[in-house]
Amino acid sequence: MNLVNTGRRALLLTALILTACGGGAGTTVNSGPTPTATCDPNDPATFDECGTVLIGITDADGDFLNYTVDVLSLTLHTADGRTVEVMPRDTRINFTDYVELTELVAAVSVPPATYVSGTISLDYGSSEVIVEASNLAAGAKEAIVTDLDGTPIGQKELNIVLSDRDQLIVVKRRAAFLQLDFDLEASHDVDVMPTPATAALAEFMLAEVHPVDEKDIRARGPLVEVNEDGMNYVIRVRPFHDRVSDFGRFVVNVTDETEFEVNEEVLFGADGLRALNAAGQGTPTIAKGKLNVSDRQFTADIVLAGTSVPGHDRDAIVGNVIARSGNFLTVRGATIIPHDVTADRRIHFHDDVVVEVGPNTKVFKDGHRTTDLSIDAISVGQRVTIRGNQPSPTTDALAPQILFDATEGAVRMHVTHLSGIVNTVMPGQTDVTLHSIDRRRAGIFDFSGTGQSPDLDADPYNYEIATGNLTLADFASGRPIVAYGFPSAFGAAPPDFDGRTVIDYSDVRSALGVGWGASGTMAPFVSMGPDGLELDNENMDIDQRHYIKQGPVLIDLTSLGSNTFIVPRETGRMLFSIASADSLRLYSDFDDFVSDLTLSLDGATMARSMYARGKYDVDSNVFTAYKLGIYLLEP
Repeated sequence: MNLVNTGRRALLLTALILTACGGGAGTTVNSGPTPTATCDPNDPATFDECGTVLIGITDADGDFLNYTVDVLSLTLHTADGRTVEVMPRDTRINFTDYVELTELVAAVSVPPATYVSGTISLDYGSSEVIVEASNLAAGAKEAIVTDLDGTPIGQKELNIVLSDRDQLIVVKRRAAFLQLDFDLEASHDVDVMPTPATAALAEFMLAEVHPVDEKDIRARGPLVEVNEDGMNYVIRVRPFHDRVSDFGRFVVNVTDETEFEVNEEVLFGADGLRALNAAGQGTPTIAKGKLNVSDRQFTADIVLAGTSVPGHDRDAIVGNVIARSGNFLTVRGATIIPHDVTADRRIHFHDDVVVEVGPNTKVFKDGHRTTDLSIDAISVGQRVTIRGNQPSPTTDALAPQILFDATEGAVRMHVTHLSGIVNTVMPGQTDVTLHSIDRRRAGIFDFSGTGQSPDLDADPYNYEIATGNLTLADFASGRPIVAYGFPSAFGAAPPDFDGRTVIDYSDVRSALGVGWGASGTMAPFVSMGPDGLELDNENMDIDQRHYIKQGPVLIDLTSLGSNTFIVPRETGRMLFSIASADSLRLYSDFDDFVSDLTLSLDGATMARSMYARGKYDVDSNVFTAYKLGIYLLEP
């Protein structure tokens, strides 16, 4: 079976280290050798003899607007053959939600042991996969996930394999960490030309005990208890939008700077904890924050609770504002979260939703310490979560625009991510040619009304980013840039965007992707050695996938004047993989990876595709990778 293929995509970056309470999560242990400890995950009396595994899921940036499938089960396997079920219920996951963060999936009690592999089972029967059409006017289109032979995938079981140097070692009364990385872009060859589009799966699913990419973590679940003296609270983990499961208990730490929105009231620190305590046990919560690996503690930056949780007592949508006319917002790429989930009102993607706001709409903003915002703050490009009412429910992702009533609801403005090419740099401001906002092309955004007058409306060809002290070097002109922040209030530009974090071309993350067709190639590299891989950019088998994506810039490998050299970075964690239809081998050491690759490319085994993530130097044509994988077609 193609076990690795589907698993790689769906399980990208699972974060599993956070301080956890010792509660169980319905974990069951299958028959096998007798555990070395007396831990029984189904018996709370033995929890002191158990260890805890924290599991998270993440993804890398890719071509998909929505990638929702049902996860039927997730198991871990020990070195001596025992199997532990860590996700006892099926749950529905949209992996594109986890490009910028990692979702905590479970905090489960397991027997102490060395866990070396796992299995994840996915069901594509009711999947919802959406890509952006090549023509902007066409918008989004549905896609079918197939195997490499073009056959649509039904249920799929994927292998999770850990590197020999990074196995998951669980000891009693300690939390261990596991991250599942389902890289959608690396794992699929997408063809947007047919209708529906197709996405051929060539699985790159990685499991990491020490993740290469560190992201913010999101933990969801109903409140168990509040410890005001200890500045923390405990939840029952319910990942994604699950409303009934119990995947273990988890401790969320807070500080005086932690922002709370409890029942649509903004508070900070201890005041927020007291409001959470008053809301009572069972109150739904969502926390986003950071994990300290050394002491295994999770600390929240933002906590939402009660009616502030999307979908709790009102419908909600999440997406980006692409146009505004008076009190009507057009939100594209929206995830619709009904408050009463049924077969006819399920959580789903809808490309365009028209939202009406009004004077009674409450407005919140991540990191904003006051509640003085009005609907005037919501401008084009803004990433938002909107709570209100969907009068005419539909689950058709590509149906015409639907209406959403938020006149008595609330809008939360989130940090928004944009990318572009630097035009000019000046003190306190950088002007760019805007390429995308939260991975949607700039051409879909209508900036009418964003300026103080029509002639001052935001111009995507000269988009003005206020950078404050984050000034860039003059020689950044013509190079890619990534910025995180908030669009200026509607009708207040210029500047067009308040940049809170600005990343210039020297630090912009880059991706390399190349395919060699269905039959593969015998010699993808001119040379292979411990110093790096020299990619054959003129290989006759290279297919339509042959690029380096540096921020918003797409560089054609076949147009370069020399072969691209791929080298491992000098410091920091790295992960390298060799995949095939029925195996996945992971390496944290580049020399080990190259040795295996050299033996594998024996003249009979063909290379089908490769991806790498890291940084690219245009001048030297050197790609410095911290993550690299190659998919082989074995004879």
